[in-house]
Amino acid sequence: MSTPPPNSTLTAKAQSAGRSIGAILVDTGRLSAVDAERILRLQSTEGLKFGEAAIRLGLASENDILYALSVQFNHPFLSAPLRPGLSDQLVAAYRPFSKEGEQIRMLRSQLQLRWFDENRKHTALAMVSPGKGEGRSFLAANLAIAFSQAGERTLLIDGDMRDPCQHQLFNLENNNGLSRLLAGRIDDRVVNFVPGLPGLGVLTAGPIPPNAMELLGRHGFDAILAKSMASFDVVIIDTPAANVGPDAELLSRFAGAAIAIARTNLTRMNEFNQMVASLRQNGTQVVGSVLVDALPTPKDADAHGRR
Repeated sequence: MSTPPPNSTLTAKAQSAGRSIGAILVDTGRLSAVDAERILRLQSTEGLKFGEAAIRLGLASENDILYALSVQFNHPFLSAPLRPGLSDQLVAAYRPFSKEGEQIRMLRSQLQLRWFDENRKHTALAMVSPGKGEGRSFLAANLAIAFSQAGERTLLIDGDMRDPCQHQLFNLENNNGLSRLLAGRIDDRVVNFVPGLPGLGVLTAGPIPPNAMELLGRHGFDAILAKSMASFDVVIIDTPAANVGPDAELLSRFAGAAIAIARTNLTRMNEFNQMVASLRQNGTQVVGSVLVDALPTPKDADAHGRR
């Protein structure tokens, strides 16, 4: 299984950590020294934050301020104009300091306490929900980003070989991936590393096979997962809806743990409870549940972002 490349971007950012937002913007050419002085004067007279004063004067954009914050706190993020094709569903990458980004980081912290550990006995986690449209893929993608931003070598596996979408969220080719890896048609060097997010790898689902469940059940997903867990600190697995087949339950059992996901006015509680009971009965530790409405997707989200 491929391993992440050296994290030179984070090293460079670490050298800038602790400096003021103004100094970072000036040093990177996003702001002139004269304009920085104007911002500081307004900041002083109006009692504003530096970023608020800069935006009010029209001397810096919200994206500039996010960039400076990401450097200041050693927290990688994507600049939307520089990464065309990536979905705006990736809120942890594009808007890491927004309300949604903060909620995702809080969930990451809870998982670090409840499941992932420094001894790497617990490395993999599956995202499961009863039906379609409940936010599994959105949550899986953003959690993977959040873990990579925390300096964890993170792999996101799209285990939904029935209706995959991680390749669409990250604008990746899907000619190769999990399905072909399980079928033995390619070697294991198929992980895509995401530019701008050091330490984050994505294993796409690959072409949709006619026998997704048979591939998972008869072939070496357990071996693939073992290699992944040896190469990465965190492995997040996106799964199909539990009501379309036993894939999600099998993937969760391989991972050892799962997050149960629900959505208001969509998830049926009896189906949710049955899914959780079935996971536990088969030896999967359900480390928590998430109501995706508390992690809102953008208003113009398409169907893929809500899976």
